[in-house]
Amino acid sequence: MEENYKLAKWLSGEMTEQELAAFKADPDFALYEKIKNHSAKLEITPFDEQKMFSKIMNAPKKQVKTVSLTQHWMFRVAAVLVIGLGLFFTYKNFETSSEFAQNGSRTTFVLPDQSEVVLNSGSEINYKKWGWDSRRSLELQGEAYFKVAKGKTFVVNTSLGKVSVLGTQFNVKQRDNRFDVSCYEGKVKINYNNTELIITKGMSVAFQDGKSLDIPQNKVEKPEWLSNEMVFYQSDLKSIVSEFERHFNVTLELKITDSNQLFTGTIPCENIDVALQVLSISYHLKPVKVTKNKIILTAVNAQK
Repeated sequence: MEENYKLAKWLSGEMTEQELAAFKADPDFALYEKIKNHSAKLEITPFDEQKMFSKIMNAPKKQVKTVSLTQHWMFRVAAVLVIGLGLFFTYKNFETSSEFAQNGSRTTFVLPDQSEVVLNSGSEINYKKWGWDSRRSLELQGEAYFKVAKGKTFVVNTSLGKVSVLGTQFNVKQRDNRFDVSCYEGKVKINYNNTELIITKGMSVAFQDGKSLDIPQNKVEKPEWLSNEMVFYQSDLKSIVSEFERHFNVTLELKITDSNQLFTGTIPCENIDVALQVLSISYHLKPVKVTKNKIILTAVNAQK
């Protein structure tokens, strides 16, 4: 009610300079201006006070009713407010909704059809609420696990490929030039370049630089990253380091010349020191903490 009162007062131009400054600082002020601009185009029949007065005075044997000008003004403000709020909520429904997981964190949310999504670190999803039930489609950058409610086709679009399902559970990961999809329940259709294939529960596929990678079957019920484990299949050191940076929200600086060795394995990531130890042993590295959030990785046999 307080917000509605402020909006009505602003529309009527009755705010003090202090109240106006505070109102303009409101995050939704830009939307309120759009409401005012749209409302200004509305035409309301002018109120003819003299005509109304003559009609009342000449009416025989009827009780005279006084129409308050203040009341009339309030009616106009109320009408503009109702129309404005309608425009506000319509805009909210049509605008693109975004969900984001910052480095070092995850985000869990529910889509309009009650489909569940968990975003991994450094990932983002964009979608439109309007008409969602008839067109379940979203844009993903990064990695996310989906538990899709049954209904019409559900589409996940990425810069590298598209995943289409009905009701199922699956994981999609798009990082740079690498595209991974794993199915944990149901059936998943994947479109990558000019290739279309279908995978079922326990199957995974991966593509890098336009080529298919040999990925073993998954024997777990959900992605390992949900249990604080990072699993890599034929991944180079650069991509592993990037995953470390997203998960722990740190900066890793590589000071080595040869990092072409591919890594397949699991790294526990509940503790950064343990995770760094596993990575360092695998690649013969020495981690040196420069600051709390910056670590330099050098080769063990590097010359000082």
